[in-house]
Amino acid sequence: MWPVLEPGGVVIAVPKLQYRHEDVVIIRHNGSEKIKRIWTVQGGRYDVRGDNPSKSTDSRQFGLIKKETILGKVIWPRV
Repeated sequence: MWPVLEPGGVVIAVPKLQYRHEDVVIIRHNGSEKIKRIWTVQGGRYDVRGDNPSKSTDSRQFGLIKKETILGKVIWPRV
């Protein structure tokens, strides 16, 4: 993510009722947690992207995600 979140670093996230464009969120995908930025919201589904497109696995590969997949919005560190 930009600014860069270091692997193994600690983040704090809180669940929200609604998520918006550019929110940085933690999602659960294929049994692991990933940090992504919400790119667009389409019909209640979210297009999430990593900030490093050449190294990121995101909605461009696995498609739009449901809200239930989002664990929370990252609030610390501020991104």
